Amino acid sequence: MANVFISYRKVDTDAAERLARDIQGAGHSIWFDEWRIDVGDSIVARVEEGLQGANYLILCFSSSGMSDWVNREWMSTVARQLSGHNVKVLPVLLTGGKSPAVLADIKFADLVADWDKGVQAVLKGIR
Repeated sequence: MANVFISYRKVDTDAAERLARDIQGAGHSIWFDEWRIDVGDSIVARVEEGLQGANYLILCFSSSGMSDWVNREWMSTVARQLSGHNVKVLPVLLTGGKSPAVLADIKFADLVADWDKGVQAVLKGIR
């Protein structure tokens, strides 16, 4: 079982939560902000805990582009990876959009073209 952090734009909450449930259904532990941040919690502290505990960050590309929060989440994960931590970014075409240039060479799962096939590709990437 892996610890998986879902990074997505708020406008894509429904699709991101569907993905989170599909991955959770395969037996993995999911960090999804709607499930992990309660009223009164420090958002920054909870996100940091989620990122530090993650083996995988699923970076959801959005037809709405990337948000500052999503950029911070994937950038901090790449920094951890480059520092020798056992963490991997798994890009996912959730609703559209495209990869940041620095991640353009990383294969992504396409949930727009075929949801089930894309989820299977994500699960295969989680080892």
